[in-house]
Amino acid sequence: MSFRDALGAMAQEENIEVMELLNALANSMLKAYKKRPDAAEDAEVEINPETGAIKIIGLVLDAEGNITDEWDATPADFGRIVARNARQNLLDAIAEIRRRHMYEEFVNREGDIVSGTVLPVNEKFLDRYTKLNIGKGEAMMPRAEQINIEHLTEGQRVKVYIVEVRNTNQGPSIVVSRTHPALVSKLFEIEVPEIASGLVEIKALAREPGHRSKVAVASNDPDVDPVGACVGARGSRVRNITNELRNERVDIVPYSDDPVEFITAALQPARIREVILDEETGTATVIVHDQQLSLAIGKEGQNARLAARLTGWRIDIRSDVEESEAAVEAEEALVEEAEYGDVAIETAEEISEEVVAETTDEEEVAE
Repeated sequence: MSFRDALGAMAQEENIEVMELLNALANSMLKAYKKRPDAAEDAEVEINPETGAIKIIGLVLDAEGNITDEWDATPADFGRIVARNARQNLLDAIAEIRRRHMYEEFVNREGDIVSGTVLPVNEKFLDRYTKLNIGKGEAMMPRAEQINIEHLTEGQRVKVYIVEVRNTNQGPSIVVSRTHPALVSKLFEIEVPEIASGLVEIKALAREPGHRSKVAVASNDPDVDPVGACVGARGSRVRNITNELRNERVDIVPYSDDPVEFITAALQPARIREVILDEETGTATVIVHDQQLSLAIGKEGQNARLAARLTGWRIDIRSDVEESEAAVEAEEALVEEAEYGDVAIETAEEISEEVVAETTDEEEVAE
């Protein structure tokens, strides 16, 4: 088999272009040449695509990097060395192409989600990251990007959010996450066709991974109920999402441009009696019936905390009993202040009368 036929067969097997493989092979050989002590400072490798003959071209560059001269810098023993290492050089070239292809594919998928299979756990790095097979490559999920109550096991399939793709000498470094808020919104895009088509829009999202998320949705079609579309028939759509997130609770609420309506919806399932806004401080004072107070605040403040992040308002929740007691105290303070004022007025009048009387007596004595 000729060099050209062998190269073509290899390219077809690896599903890459012949010229791409040839260029990668040249780069691999150039790296090997550069390790020689007698290597030219600037050089390139030429490979005859028909015969496989290799030639090292030494280059002379000017200050701007333009080639001003070149010469044959092929070492006498280079052909023999290349022949001995031909297979390894070819494997290195293919590996380089794979790395480049993987980077080019995944760098355009930052902000997307992929399915991955958990790879065998390296006990040495267990507390630092988990590796996943994502099809054409491996991804790394740092400990901080893992749901803290989730225990991943070898072979388990999970969906992850691609946070970042970096190009390194060892190939692309793909960082993925299970805690990123956007993972929830991307899962909704998969499960809810109305979101994928743009009929329904996610306007805001707040998340405490592994525990609870709140999602505010709005419809761009008056005939489409945004909350109902996301929940699905008998809760089927949102159930698929909670199952993927290991039973993380997902609250879906209607979005509103009216802050009072939005805050009221965000604090569901609690029933809200009144919302008082202070736009200067960005604070919303929320009044609920006393029996609704714990529900509005949520376990360890979770419901109120997520509602505040979802709406962008600081939320102060009070029961109507507290508010009534505060109102009574305020009223008593006003009454007390008023009574004190009356006493002060009476005292001032008495003092004034005494002064007038004393002045009159002094005048009579003087006469």
